[in-house]
Amino acid sequence: MENRLFFRATRRNRAFIGDVLSKIINRNGSILEIGSGSGEHGVVFQKRFPEVIWQTSDPEIVHRKSISSWIEHENLSKKMPQPLELDVEKIPWEIPPKVVHSLQGIVSINMIHVAEWTCTVALFRESGKLLKKGQFLILYGPFRIDNKHTSRSNYLFDNSLKMQNDLWGIRDLKEVSEEGKKNNFFQEEIINMPANNFSIIYRKFTS
Repeated sequence: MENRLFFRATRRNRAFIGDVLSKIINRNGSILEIGSGSGEHGVVFQKRFPEVIWQTSDPEIVHRKSISSWIEHENLSKKMPQPLELDVEKIPWEIPPKVVHSLQGIVSINMIHVAEWTCTVALFRESGKLLKKGQFLILYGPFRIDNKHTSRSNYLFDNSLKMQNDLWGIRDLKEVSEEGKKNNFFQEEIINMPANNFSIIYRKFTS
């Protein structure tokens, strides 16, 4: 059955995010993607980095069905594992031992602004438990800088998010990075991306 979803933002940003990932991903091991959505990013990155095992995850069954359908559509079933049913706030995260033992980093794209703040807290906390010193956590999406929006379009987007759920919204980067510090992550790099987005690279600074 055809369950593939198509997200316009994915088509716009996947090459740019892939370029960021290409600078930090090692040629082996696994990547855990949190909140994989349609799965379009996952299959693109699995094909771009064939030596890596790209492990997707999402709490929504409609998204996991889409991811599985994309994996099959791209003929990646022999290489790419099926998506995990993972809600960041449900502890502990149930990750296959093979992924845990080979994990080199965690990626979350366009998630924290369409989730409650407690999800950001859980993302850093549980990532801190999984990752070792020097390993990375990458967040991609819109952020406020010094508590100010970087564009009018982001301001309008933020308002539309809060109309859907008053606990959603574009997060302030300083507040996000402070949460990272609490879980032994330092903000290594801020990368300006198209359409008023950022890629934020965090590194674990303790074992």
